Amino acid sequence: MPTDALTVIVRIKAKPGKEETTRSELRKLLTPTRREAGCLNYDMHQSIEDPALFVFHENWTSEEHLAAHLESPHIRAWFVQTDELLAEPVEIVRCRRVE
Repeated sequence: MPTDALTVIVRIKAKPGKEETTRSELRKLLTPTRREAGCLNYDMHQSIEDPALFVFHENWTSEEHLAAHLESPHIRAWFVQTDELLAEPVEIVRCRRVE
């Protein structure tokens, strides 16, 4: 992993009763995102304690690649669904590896 990679942690909380639909829709993002230029990894996790909570751990080669990802057709289509599926806004945290 390049030391200057941009790490992104995304927290997504589904509405009650929308957990399975949210999971299914999020899984559709995996393959196209992993094929994007600059994507080093794009890993989806579901909380053991709270099945409504999904967390993505991502690494990108640059801010520009992340910006292109956020404007990609599959991500834009996902965000259209968020009002229906999510209990709260998507939280995106951008980080750089310290050590």
